[in-house]
Amino acid sequence: MQLKRSYFVPLSLLLAVTLCSLSLPQEEKAKNLKVLPKNISHEDLEKEMRGFNKALGVKCSFCHAKQTDNPQKLDFASDDKEEKETAREMLRMTMRLNKKYFKSGKDDNGMQMMTVTCYTCHNGRTEPASKPPVVEGAQQQH
Repeated sequence: MQLKRSYFVPLSLLLAVTLCSLSLPQEEKAKNLKVLPKNISHEDLEKEMRGFNKALGVKCSFCHAKQTDNPQKLDFASDDKEEKETAREMLRMTMRLNKKYFKSGKDDNGMQMMTVTCYTCHNGRTEPASKPPVVEGAQQQH
């Protein structure tokens, strides 16, 4: 009888730990990724999205639609907003430019080169400027 009790406590603890670990939230996999890598980590995806936020001076709701059942939350997988597809097209464009002209950002020595990013054109605005800003008091050259 003593032998059975000595196994019971450790086995109970092992079972409890196993059940608790199964109930922990698992990292949610992103859905509907069409340009970014499908195996991107949640941390890297959030980092990428924060970069877009800063480059365009927008919040997540600029590209992501609200959930139909809970408008207080965003439906990140939804394609309901055309801005999301525009963002995908722009991302494809910058990837092509960087691959063709900047060798994916590495020079012949493997050093990071200047590359085209969202910020290159947007400078923190939703629409890129079509001409340089006018500087007060600056003389125009002819």
